[in-house]
Amino acid sequence: MSLTTRTTLVRFRIDFSENCSIGPGKVELLESIRTLGSLSGAARKLKMSYRYAWLLLNNLNTSFREPVVRASTGGKSGGGTTLTAFGEKLVSTYRNFEQEVEKGAAYRLSSLAQMAASPPSRRMMRRRLALTAASSRATRKSKTSRY
Repeated sequence: MSLTTRTTLVRFRIDFSENCSIGPGKVELLESIRTLGSLSGAARKLKMSYRYAWLLLNNLNTSFREPVVRASTGGKSGGGTTLTAFGEKLVSTYRNFEQEVEKGAAYRLSSLAQMAASPPSRRMMRRRLALTAASSRATRKSKTSRY
């Protein structure tokens, strides 16, 4: 058995108060808005509904004393959404803290990560799927043969 280097993924959320939190999903949404300049474009990129993205953004804007984004209505340029200075600070602070957490996790969890099971091979996955399918067929057959 060979030991390979494993990367431990740590995902976290920061709760500032009961209804005020920031986590990877909201940060990704803000970063996509920064890149695309559009809430609908960011929602599409992240494969989430516009309504859900709007709810996340509304939550952020109402959770802090300062707005996180500013939306401009249509017109010649078509409107758009931009991060405020506070929104930029929120994203950068979260990402910097995330790097610190990842470094700490790599150091503290490396011995546990080495004990993590390797992902099964394709051959093993096909075998497991075949066994599951056979078991499922046998279960259906036994249910129908009772009557």
